[in-house]
Amino acid sequence: MSTEPPPCRWQLPDPARADEQGIAGIGADLEPGTLLAAYRAGLFPMRLGRRGAIAWWSPDPRGVIPLDGFHASHSLRRARTRFVVTIDAAFVAVMEGCAEPSRPHGWIDTSFIDAYSRLAELGWAHSLEVWQDGELAGGVYGVRIGGLFAGESMFHARRDASKVALWTLVELLTLDGATLFDVQWTTPHLNSLGAVDVPRPEYLRRLHAAVAGDSRRSGLR
Repeated sequence: MSTEPPPCRWQLPDPARADEQGIAGIGADLEPGTLLAAYRAGLFPMRLGRRGAIAWWSPDPRGVIPLDGFHASHSLRRARTRFVVTIDAAFVAVMEGCAEPSRPHGWIDTSFIDAYSRLAELGWAHSLEVWQDGELAGGVYGVRIGGLFAGESMFHARRDASKVALWTLVELLTLDGATLFDVQWTTPHLNSLGAVDVPRPEYLRRLHAAVAGDSRRSGLR
């Protein structure tokens, strides 16, 4: 069961007016109410560099994974049998894996870990953990609001672990009636798993339909 936090105290920028980089605005905070208002509007936060200001992003095009379009290769299907997957069992550890300083372009810091951990405590943020031989091999985390799952980041310490996390997440979202899996930007890696680009106006239409009337739904089970 999710808990609605105090409302956002900021006037968030219009995602449709983001610049060519996808930046709609800079500033505000990472309070739970701010984060939820941002995702409901089509924005997500990311720092400008490792120690930069909080920017609110609305890329065009936007990366999504169609829930009926995940590509699981034969090798991935074989690899999946080597892992055990859990839900919300080690949220902070997954975020710390995603925040590993050696990762290129890393920007997740303790303020983001604290902020999303609070969202998780309220029931809005979730993680999938992938284990092998009792050790955390990879995972993914993000925010669920109604029919939307906003994927934030994933990592792997062992080969194929993040792919298994993503595949399992797609299955859970499908079973739970989600309609939109946002991955922010596509990459060759995500493209190989089925991610596609959609124009910003189309993404915003899909988003508003996904959260309309059921925006308090926030689970994965």
